[in-house]
Amino acid sequence: IFHSNGIIFFEADGTIKNFDFNSKLLWQQNIYNKKEKKTGPILYFSIYKNFLIVADNLAKYYKIDLNSGGVLWIKEKTSPFNSQIKSYKNNFYLIDSDNVLRSISIVDGKENWKVKTDNFLIQSKKRLSLIVTQDKVIFINKIGDITAVDISSGQLKWQTPTQNTEVHAGSFSVSNSDLVLDEKTLFISNNENGFYSIDVSGGIINWRQNLLSVTRPTIIQNLIFTISLDGNFVVIEKTTGNIIRITNLFEGLKKKERERILANGFIVGKKYVYMSTNNGKLFLIDILTGKTLKIIKIDNQSISGPFIINNFLYLVKSKSIIKLN
Repeated sequence: IFHSNGIIFFEADGTIKNFDFNSKLLWQQNIYNKKEKKTGPILYFSIYKNFLIVADNLAKYYKIDLNSGGVLWIKEKTSPFNSQIKSYKNNFYLIDSDNVLRSISIVDGKENWKVKTDNFLIQSKKRLSLIVTQDKVIFINKIGDITAVDISSGQLKWQTPTQNTEVHAGSFSVSNSDLVLDEKTLFISNNENGFYSIDVSGGIINWRQNLLSVTRPTIIQNLIFTISLDGNFVVIEKTTGNIIRITNLFEGLKKKERERILANGFIVGKKYVYMSTNNGKLFLIDILTGKTLKIIKIDNQSISGPFIINNFLYLVKSKSIIKLN
């Protein structure tokens, strides 16, 4: 996670490190015992004012002073967490592995309310996504149900399924993109051939496109940019859902590489789109034509989606963070 003074990330044993943008270590913190460190805890972050909120797949959650790295409180639940954390007005929201959304006080870590949704034997490897508005928390569970609840009470507002019953019962690999909110419309896609535009007020589906994508879509004015699992760079008209352009980014690759390569994430700049892959490549794409201009080899293994901060591009790979001009 990035903040005004630098970058915070965690290592394989759960150590949290806070570096400034000149790579100077500001502080580090680890709350885990020897046994927990060996399990390789996975951490999720949110920054609220001068605090870092952390949750993990060991069912712990805690609050850290962003300036000093000191731990202010630690709490624990019975189910591991596997979602983004969103903070709003002294509370934060996250989802556990039993598809339970929880509202928790940032002040003391006490739970305000919780909401449980259907839980099938589906384990998503991708962290679950949620967004917070002034009056709602909207989240997606492991089986693709999008649920909106009242932010104060947790009372159900609406629920919209994006998978049918057969998928619920038979699939163990459902994966969704992050939820993206643009004004009063929600956008999400999945690996079950669905890209959705949903009205935030009532959960009504505005339109649906047949598209395989789990990368976070980007909305710029009236255009949606996304990249499909098979390497198609797709531009969609936001209001109607009509596809304006599809460009195959993997067209020039050898057949064996095309069969194995997947897009991990992308980010849209003024002139270029930067896309990372599961085999350590960074694609530089012309935003006007959709053509691949350059492919840069970063590593032999998977690299994260790219981040752009202060005119630098950052990528995360195993045991390191890479900074590019």
